Amino acid sequence: MTRVIRTRVEFEGNISEELAVIQGSDLTRWGPGHELSSVGKPVARADGAARVTGGAKYTQDLFLPGMLHARILRSPYPRARVRRVDASRALRLPGVRAVLHRFNAPRAAFRGEETIFREEVRFVGDEVAAVAAETAEIAAEALRLIEVEYEVLPFVVDLEEAIREGAPRLEEKGNVSESGTHKRGDSAKALKESKIVVDAAYRTSTQLHNSLETHGAVASWDGDRLTVWESTQHVFGVRQGLHLALRIPMTKIRVVCDFMGGGFGSKGGVGKYTIVAALFTRQLGAPVRCVLSREEENLAAGNRSATLQHLRLGWKDGRVHGAEHHSWSNSGQGRWVADPTGPTDTLYDFTNVTSKSYRVVTNTGALASFRAPGYVEGTFALESALDELAQRVAIDPLTLRTRHLVTGKDPKTGMRYSFKRLAECYEIGAREIGWDKRKDGGVRGSTPQRRRGIGMASQIWGGGGGPPAYATVHINPDGTALLRTGTQDIGTGTRTVMAQICAEELRLDVDAVRVELGDTDGPYGPISAGSLTLASVGPAVRLAAADARTQLVALAAGILEVPAKELRLERGQVISSGAKTPLREVLKQVENFTVIGKGSRFPNPQETALKTFGAHFVSVEVDLRTGEIIPLHVVAVHDVGRIVNPRTAASQVEGGVIQALGFALTEERVLDLPTGRVLTADLESYKVPTVRDVPRITVRFVDQPDRVANNLGAKGLGEPPIIPTAAALANAVANATGVRVRTAPLTPARVLEAIALASAQR
Repeated sequence: MTRVIRTRVEFEGNISEELAVIQGSDLTRWGPGHELSSVGKPVARADGAARVTGGAKYTQDLFLPGMLHARILRSPYPRARVRRVDASRALRLPGVRAVLHRFNAPRAAFRGEETIFREEVRFVGDEVAAVAAETAEIAAEALRLIEVEYEVLPFVVDLEEAIREGAPRLEEKGNVSESGTHKRGDSAKALKESKIVVDAAYRTSTQLHNSLETHGAVASWDGDRLTVWESTQHVFGVRQGLHLALRIPMTKIRVVCDFMGGGFGSKGGVGKYTIVAALFTRQLGAPVRCVLSREEENLAAGNRSATLQHLRLGWKDGRVHGAEHHSWSNSGQGRWVADPTGPTDTLYDFTNVTSKSYRVVTNTGALASFRAPGYVEGTFALESALDELAQRVAIDPLTLRTRHLVTGKDPKTGMRYSFKRLAECYEIGAREIGWDKRKDGGVRGSTPQRRRGIGMASQIWGGGGGPPAYATVHINPDGTALLRTGTQDIGTGTRTVMAQICAEELRLDVDAVRVELGDTDGPYGPISAGSLTLASVGPAVRLAAADARTQLVALAAGILEVPAKELRLERGQVISSGAKTPLREVLKQVENFTVIGKGSRFPNPQETALKTFGAHFVSVEVDLRTGEIIPLHVVAVHDVGRIVNPRTAASQVEGGVIQALGFALTEERVLDLPTGRVLTADLESYKVPTVRDVPRITVRFVDQPDRVANNLGAKGLGEPPIIPTAAALANAVANATGVRVRTAPLTPARVLEAIALASAQR
């Protein structure tokens, strides 16, 4: 029976309602007692060979016959009015086919605006015009020939300057707006009653995604249908965006993403480059490629916003008596803001809490979702403040956290936790890092001028997934299976884990399952973000495989003339009372019939909080003469329900830790404040970690199925590994040096400044 339901879904800390269509009934969860042959095993990536040999074709590898190349002219000013655009010289350049700008481009809606070329450009890198030409080199030359008259307007690019009185007013209601608030108990009274209060400000810098494959799209019209190949985390989101921008039916749009080179949240929907390619291909009748350069990527493709956070923690009677957390986030020209106060609201058993978060508008590129947006920044502040409090009250930092573990319910919503084993994460991590050997004030390092320290931090995030998500499983005449789903593999191993789930339910070998995904011509799949993919799509895949298996058993029963209840499938064979018949032999007799199983994601329990938990422990050395921080060992322990593939899961954690080390130590967008220009728009000046910067990383999982999450017992792992690392590292540095650095990244200059300040105050 088909039903339409309305259900709650959590995405990146926010809860919304979704409509979903479900059919039939859900399956019993695979519990701890189930003997599984594929799920839980370290299976090699199904597409591993293609990725490392160059066989995998990414959007940037696509070159179609007769294809044109589009390039975008970007504003050199952080805020200006575009008075005139003269493209006549560019159009006379041989090989140039067309130029679009605000005075001649068709209306194309983009994120609430009527056009992709605005009258008022609002940051350095904002789109002003676009050129289509026969080669990328000609298009780039044509950009230099376009004449633009700008009226430069007052601007502000720095977060703290935008907050101050007298800053240029960028929006009618001002630069600052409240974006979130939470209150329980009476924190003001509790802080007054507290015997000791930590009162501190923490800052985090703007982090740039720097996906190895930059944003880009190739668009082509075939008759009355538009096909777009895009490096995206959401093929259906791109289709929806093109539908709204171009005002054509979604049935006339196909979006494909077979392989992609990373997104980290920034590739969540249609981009202006996509619309530019689509407009040009419709106008010129030829395929058009529009791919951003590295510099464009770091100007206009999104970022993790800088934050200023003010935290107060009060201590009384051996507990945190009150907590206040106020945060301001630089959203640039973004329309939303990630909330750093989420960890303070939810992670610990604090009775009296007040939090407020604010969106601050500046003349910089818009923030984009970036792997656990808000929670990375907020955890850095909260977990640093907790260690400062632990030092003030002379208590072990791990003991302090253990004392405030939440047991049964989410402190913010009052909803019951489905499954929580943070205490086990603490126990495992402390043992692996050697926490019992940690000394207040650290220990001597490898040389006399170096000190060693250990720190830790906790993690909370969503990851429960939810509907809508659908899958189909087609059984081939040779007994192999074809799994189709609309999700994307953004480099995390989705193809592999989905094949494992399908193979488990069909009792096939994993290599007998082929997975097709990343295509809007397939069943709907959600965005691959918010730690949603496995927990949303995986249960639908299992149901589709179960449906196909039921049909296969019924089919075999008729052909073999054996009751269906006496048959089972095992490794591609139909087994009955000890007799084995290859599945392909059964299917050979009905080659004119196709078995197609269907599956849909069922809703989560509506009164249950589905969260992931974890703890990271870090040991470091700090050079007191140079301020250099040398990470030695990171222990990452996570509670995310069932682990479908230990190999790909460990890879996810290692990647998250490495990206977090960049946030903690080296990654910082630097702006020239008088001009608003980004000074770190390439990978030479913007320092992402390389292999020589990576310390030993130990990954551990609790690996117990969640009892209510879904029919897999699994939750998402994409974002939890990046959340606590920076805070744990900052706490390790404080343990080693005796001084606190409250700004991320913890650069050598900031470390030396903190040491000098502490020396001056002695």
